[in-house]
Amino acid sequence: MGNMGNFLLLAAEANAVHSELAEGAAEGGFGLNFDILETNLINLAILIGILFYFGRKVLTNILNERRSKIESDIQEVEQRLQEAKTSLAQAQEQLTQAEAEAQRLRQAAETNAQKAKEAILARAALDVERLKETAAADLNAERERAIAQLRQRVVAQALQKVDERLQQGIGDDAQQTLIERSIAQLGG
Repeated sequence: MGNMGNFLLLAAEANAVHSELAEGAAEGGFGLNFDILETNLINLAILIGILFYFGRKVLTNILNERRSKIESDIQEVEQRLQEAKTSLAQAQEQLTQAEAEAQRLRQAAETNAQKAKEAILARAALDVERLKETAAADLNAERERAIAQLRQRVVAQALQKVDERLQQGIGDDAQQTLIERSIAQLGG
């Protein structure tokens, strides 16, 4: 009723001002018509009062709903912010773990590469030694074969010379010396 009382007080003041202006208008000056019945001021006052009385509840409800929606939106945004912070922290932790894993893998790869390099170098050294041994064995076999061929030629030539001399007629002493010399050459 406090609002309605204020409204009635306002209407009474307006009526007093209307009386003063009506007197001024009667004297030939400018004036406003504040006759309550003529201007429907009572109807307007009632309408404004009803709007104020019932509109206040509707407006309060609308504002409360808006406030609660804003509060829920703020809470939702804060919750999303917390989730984003948590996700960021997890992602940073995963990044740190991934970097550590990458460093470990890099070190393991370097170690494996060094071991592989050493193994390849050792195998290559063994292959070189084996090739040297094979080459030396082949060279020795070739040398032995060449020496054997030379011996066969020397023996063949010596026998041919002996045969020629024998056909020319060598003495028994000379034949014996020649045979011993040939045998000595073959043996040593």
